[in-house]
Amino acid sequence: MRQFIEEEVVKRLGNPDTQRNAFGEVVVELSEKLYWQIRKMVLNHDDADDVLQNTFLKAWTNIDSFRAESKISTWMFKIAVNECITFLNKQKAMNNISLDDTDSFLIETMKADEYFDGDELDEKLQKAILTLPDKQRLVFTMKYQDDMKYEEMSEILGTSVGALKASYHHAVKKIQEILVNDI
Repeated sequence: MRQFIEEEVVKRLGNPDTQRNAFGEVVVELSEKLYWQIRKMVLNHDDADDVLQNTFLKAWTNIDSFRAESKISTWMFKIAVNECITFLNKQKAMNNISLDDTDSFLIETMKADEYFDGDELDEKLQKAILTLPDKQRLVFTMKYQDDMKYEEMSEILGTSVGALKASYHHAVKKIQEILVNDI
């Protein structure tokens, strides 16, 4: 197994003769990280797998548009975030869920997932996180759970660092409020 060196892989992605193998390396390198980011948004293992697959399909079909202006991982995370939002919007529409019922739907989805093994405190935290609007939830999970830097989040989400910091601050306040009132 060769070491993943971004600059080399990006060069090989630009060459039709080496593109397929280079993309395979991207898949191997980023699958787990992308899966967990997606899973934090869609909550269900099977759904996360589907969204991950869609992410890679979209990336592969658009690989020629990758200009290396950002890291390949940043580009892939951006695609994954967009695929998550598309998936969640489809789920809400398919299940005829109003904005008010979204929290309940997502909580039930999380609890029904056979891979969810959270204890009571973890479940309370997850419920609190699920009450956040999609974008705030995404910012919170990227910062709190993934310890991602604001600058990287800014590239992925196309939002200023200041706005991300404010969003994170509001998310933390809401979660604290919910947890304090729930105890």
